[in-house]
Amino acid sequence: MRTRSNSGVRLDYYQRIVHKLILDHQQPVTGLFPASPQNDHAWIRDNLYCILAVWGLSMAFKKIADQDEDRAKTYELEQSCVKLMRGLLMAMMQQKEKVEKFKSTQNPHDSLHAKYSSITGRTVVTDTEWGHLQIDAISLYLLVLAQMTASGLQIVFSLDEVAFIQNLVFYIESAYCTPDYGIWERGDKTNHGLPELNASSIGMAKAALEAMNELDLFGARGGPSSVIHVLADEAQKCQAVLQSMLPRESNSKELDSGLLSIISYPAFAVDDPHLITKTRDTIVTKLQGKFGCKRFLRDGHKTPREDPNRLYYEPWELRMFENIECEWPLFFCYLILDYCFQGVKNNVSEYMQKLEMIMIRKDDGMKLVPELYSVPADKAHLEQSEPGSQERIPLGRCPFIWAQSLYILGKLLQEGFLAVGELDPLNRRLCSEKKPDVVVQIVILAEDNEIRDKLLEYDLHVQTINEVAPIEVQPARVLSHLYTYLGRNKKLGLSGRKSRDVGILSTSKLYSLNDRIFAFTPQFSDMKRFYIASDYELMVDMLKSEIYFLKSSWQNLLGRPLIVLTLNEMNLDHGKIPMAMITTMKKLKSGYINGTRVTLGNLGDFLSTSAITNLSFLGSQEDGYPDKLNPQVQSYLEEHLLKSFSTKFSLLSRPAARGRSLRRRMSVRGAIKKTRSINVDSETLGMEGENVGPHGLLERKPSWLEVDPVYGRSPSPEDAKRKSFTKGTSTTNLGVTPTIEITKEKSPSPPKEEVVNKNVVIRNRTISESQSLMYAEQETDELIGMLRETESLDEQGDILQYLVDTHGLDFNTGILENGKPVTVKDLLKVLYEKACSQKLWGLVRHSAGMLGKRVEDLAKAVTDLLVRQKQITVGMPPNNEYTITAPLPENELRQLIHCAYGDDESTAMLTQELLVYLAMFIRTEPQLFLEMLRLRVGLIIQVMATELSRTLSCDGEEASEHLLNLSPFEMKNLLYHILSGKEFAINSGRGNFSIVSNKSNRYGKKSQIMLEGQNIQGGIEETPTVEPDRQGQWLRRRRLDGALNRVPRDFYPRVWGVLEKCQGLVIQGKILQPNLTQEMTSGELKFALAVETVLNSIPQPEYRQLVVEALMVLTLLVEYKTINNLGGMITVEHLVHKANQIFLEDQMRCNGDATLCCAKAESFGGAQVCGGAAGVCQLLYDSAPSGSYGTMTYLARAVAALLADRMPPDTPLECTIT
Repeated sequence: MRTRSNSGVRLDYYQRIVHKLILDHQQPVTGLFPASPQNDHAWIRDNLYCILAVWGLSMAFKKIADQDEDRAKTYELEQSCVKLMRGLLMAMMQQKEKVEKFKSTQNPHDSLHAKYSSITGRTVVTDTEWGHLQIDAISLYLLVLAQMTASGLQIVFSLDEVAFIQNLVFYIESAYCTPDYGIWERGDKTNHGLPELNASSIGMAKAALEAMNELDLFGARGGPSSVIHVLADEAQKCQAVLQSMLPRESNSKELDSGLLSIISYPAFAVDDPHLITKTRDTIVTKLQGKFGCKRFLRDGHKTPREDPNRLYYEPWELRMFENIECEWPLFFCYLILDYCFQGVKNNVSEYMQKLEMIMIRKDDGMKLVPELYSVPADKAHLEQSEPGSQERIPLGRCPFIWAQSLYILGKLLQEGFLAVGELDPLNRRLCSEKKPDVVVQIVILAEDNEIRDKLLEYDLHVQTINEVAPIEVQPARVLSHLYTYLGRNKKLGLSGRKSRDVGILSTSKLYSLNDRIFAFTPQFSDMKRFYIASDYELMVDMLKSEIYFLKSSWQNLLGRPLIVLTLNEMNLDHGKIPMAMITTMKKLKSGYINGTRVTLGNLGDFLSTSAITNLSFLGSQEDGYPDKLNPQVQSYLEEHLLKSFSTKFSLLSRPAARGRSLRRRMSVRGAIKKTRSINVDSETLGMEGENVGPHGLLERKPSWLEVDPVYGRSPSPEDAKRKSFTKGTSTTNLGVTPTIEITKEKSPSPPKEEVVNKNVVIRNRTISESQSLMYAEQETDELIGMLRETESLDEQGDILQYLVDTHGLDFNTGILENGKPVTVKDLLKVLYEKACSQKLWGLVRHSAGMLGKRVEDLAKAVTDLLVRQKQITVGMPPNNEYTITAPLPENELRQLIHCAYGDDESTAMLTQELLVYLAMFIRTEPQLFLEMLRLRVGLIIQVMATELSRTLSCDGEEASEHLLNLSPFEMKNLLYHILSGKEFAINSGRGNFSIVSNKSNRYGKKSQIMLEGQNIQGGIEETPTVEPDRQGQWLRRRRLDGALNRVPRDFYPRVWGVLEKCQGLVIQGKILQPNLTQEMTSGELKFALAVETVLNSIPQPEYRQLVVEALMVLTLLVEYKTINNLGGMITVEHLVHKANQIFLEDQMRCNGDATLCCAKAESFGGAQVCGGAAGVCQLLYDSAPSGSYGTMTYLARAVAALLADRMPPDTPLECTIT
């Protein structure tokens, strides 16, 4: 026998270790590993990590196979891997019903189990006895499966198994918005079984989705039907959420060492090198100790102070575990692998030394990695007072196979038996490398020759849809329908993809089907969907942001992205191509737009440079005809070949008979306006619930307008008070007849009426009582006659609003169209389409609301905001605000929003629209949302109206009309200026407003509003208007920040510091208890939300900001350790009012501006004359924070006064000036 080379001898040694520690425990029947000799449960995650060492060793043997035995060993090790992977696959396939159910419900109880019996492969606990939903474990399975398949192992044997794995991809697709129990199986760290969004699960899912994409599960021997398809957008969503969460793990864990598994081996899920370094450094500084890393802060598992008799912790207990958490050597193994992949040898050997010092030697000389090191019970208090000073004892399983396996991989890499590329055949480790710039390809197609010729006049050469044949162009909704056929399997009872959403990454590829090629237009340009698509300026703006998005998100995909846009009649403005479109096309032609490289050309030119995906799954695979199209798909595609559609406006455009009398023409006027609920009066902003006097501009007048079924007219107030009557509404097809009791009270409350329209929405009546007399004798037919005559859409809107209020949407108007009766709803639809084409946005929003339309992407937009740790409230503060904290289905969301605004359809529609814009901004410019936890849409709408009334110097009612009539593009623009705090001016041409940033000199300091070319301000006041602009600036700044809930950086951790030093903070009568610091760590999101909830009980935004400033002054006291304790409870408002009092005293002394309003000797301390919020002088709100007359100075003096009362008189106070 030949002598072995040194490397051969060394590998034989590793093979003995792997056999003894790992393979000897593999169950012969199922191939699974039990958790320990005493416990036969097999966890998916642990099993996968165990097998990695076996797989690594098999590849090491493959390279040095100098003898036949080595080849045999290689095969034997490889087959152990296949055996385990198939064992797990069989265990999961026995739960195929769960996979099918979970795709629709995402309910933790419908999830695949996290552990199985290693003897039978069956389940070992019931659905509810364990936190089974662990998306990271299923994702890790898919990732390891992909890597092993790519390395040449054959794991999947049949097409049914391929279909099951395709459905596992759908199972993890929504990881970015599915709270789960995470890598430690416990969810929230109090261990009460509450799942939460975990960064480690989202990262693992992203890695699995990317690794699985276009992977052939049969390896080199496969064909198109064994390929797995992933929609690139799903991985991108995980990427975006991950980016926004790191280095945080979840709401309750501000940091977790488990994140090491996603920033480096095995997942490599993060693309941004800075974020990887930041996460690693944070873990090393906060969690690393001598014996490994802690899993997360205040982790009580196996600590001496944990009560072993119960699973969960009381929230106040968590503080006891601080500084004595167990340390896990496992994380040294992750760090070793991380540095091996980076090629930093010094760090590899440094961590290898640290690890080998704490490993436990057995008698036969094998070194074992223990599970964890805990502080002995008698040393706990010493460790707590001086972290890291005490020796620890090993507890738990030894060897801990998960860690042992990673240790062996680390040794194989360190000694050169394995190259990093062999452990990562899919090259995931390269995803954070710098890539060349993405070039976005753009094709513009004209619907017909007419539009093509119009573009030619501007020297823009485009093709028509017919000219690009044989390539077929379809809208995105066709692609989303085709994808529902993916993964269907009758034998297994699997139904294919559930989600209907296809994003821009999916529509930016070409698709081949047999011998046809399809291109799809992006989802945002789909006209059938929602009114914002008919605002061409917004479409152009969205195109720009989608191009920018492609630049950053197309990094790891093949080919160049391709956007196909079609221009049709609806995009024209009175038959002309809008200038906004022409200038954008010219920019695209130049090759650069917003810093992104683009190339504009014909579809045919881009065939060779675009990614082409094969839609082979549409074949009739299960019927044995893989090459023939599924008949259902065939008929669907034939129906959907692009037909040009013309919109019918015939209903309301009958020749008007001018002979009729017009005397009642205007009596319905303003029916729509009365439904508005935006309050703009600066004094009462955010205070509707309090004392809105006669000056409350849009006080909602409660009224009732009921046609008495007996008399056929509105009952007089006396009648109404005398009797309670029942009115059968023509709209309720549920047979519900609401009974309305009206008792004697000053103003009758508005009765509720059910309107059934897709889903039941409760509406309140708000048509003023004066109006009801006008309508008393007005006949419905006469109104319908007026509707026919009038040319003005606004008037038609008012009439229809009245008809809906009195008769409901399904009322038959008596008009016939093509022999069918026309309902009010049909008339509303026509009005909506006309308003869209004439760009009357106020009417569009109102009619869309009455028709119950909803933004297609509403649920997606809300989810986009929520998963980036922003909560949302809708409704007008302070009484009608509803908070959304978890993703909701589309129709529940719409119902919630419409309930929050009662009868005000326009504002409810506007809320949906703003949620979509906020989601767009958070995707493209997340920095706008720094230090904001909760987005209060109602307050944002009020501030938008206030800003308009300030800039246009008009009253509140006018401003809210202007706001609702802004085009979607200008609305988005105004929202952007408010979020970014930029000053803006308003220009107006053709009656439309446009919002311009105040950077350019053209508009100077003072915003100039030109209406139809005449300078209004010049006409009214000739005096120079420089003064007023400086005034009100800080008040505006505070109002904006308060409405957006923006706080200074690190505000919440600092408040945590203040709470530690006092017995509670009182704000608006609500108490922040000091025990919060025991339950939560300072960087925890749950703590920030607790503080924010209390701050949100302050209705006035500018007052809220002063309270935040007062808290900041208190934090400075704590940080500079001025005193050890702040004493009892601190009522923060007292500080603000004390500061106000000192301010007014100063004003009286130096005869300042406030002597004109509040600082008068006789009214001192009494009611405020200037109407500042919460009884604080307007001028204090308008003072800068710094300076000797700044708010911080007065607040500091107020705090000093507070301390003077609390400190014993003889204590010397150090005055530290920084």
